[in-house]
Amino acid sequence: MPNLESVVACHLGRVAYLPTWRLQESIKHRLIEAKKNGEFLSHVILSLEHPPVFTMGKSGDDRNLKATGNAQVVHINRGGDVTYHGPGQLVVYFLIDLDRFFRDLHQFMRHLEEIIIRTLNDCDLEGFRIPGRTGVWVGSKGNERKICAFGIHTSRWVTSHGLALNVSPDLNYFNQITPCGIMDRGVTSIAKELNQTFTLDEISKSVLSHFNEIFDANTLTLDPTESYQYLERLTKQVNLKESLHVESDENSSLSGLQH
Repeated sequence: MPNLESVVACHLGRVAYLPTWRLQESIKHRLIEAKKNGEFLSHVILSLEHPPVFTMGKSGDDRNLKATGNAQVVHINRGGDVTYHGPGQLVVYFLIDLDRFFRDLHQFMRHLEEIIIRTLNDCDLEGFRIPGRTGVWVGSKGNERKICAFGIHTSRWVTSHGLALNVSPDLNYFNQITPCGIMDRGVTSIAKELNQTFTLDEISKSVLSHFNEIFDANTLTLDPTESYQYLERLTKQVNLKESLHVESDENSSLSGLQH
């Protein structure tokens, strides 16, 4: 049996985009610092949802953002074009030191896609890749619909950002953009495809299980209270929950998994 990589999965609920991005940067710099100093730290996965926000990657084209409505617009350092985050969408950020897995960003992206394909299979939904287009899709040839978007940034082989899986978001927001710059394909969700509701907690649990399978990892899943305590210790920040502008549990469909 190989030695399994140690990962801590933190469930944050519904959190504002910009302070969560800053939290990612803090974790990433902490992992880089530890690597330089020969200190062992677990990888970190953040599982959450955001209020309505459009994010524009480094290769983004402002013409693909047609209207903003009540959503915030943020230009960020991940790859890719414009995408949407909002309630009912599971967002998973991966703060992973690829030096402890493999130095191959292409392979990392294909692994993330495989996690989502297996997660969709758990819901009796068939997901697939389209050659030359990052993401996971459902439907049939000529009528493919994107259900999960990906965008990754790396620094010294430590990753940040991750994936956004449409579980049950308001898909009307996608009409305000050309998602990821793709004009000839639609966007969908698990709820729309199956006419069935899954909680973000259920889907998150499936994602983490398949992450462990594919990456040979041992993931410790923390509930929200434990998550904030762990991240405060890791990043040496205080009042982290307040700084992320966490919305109350009754407004969030991602409350965090229990042991």
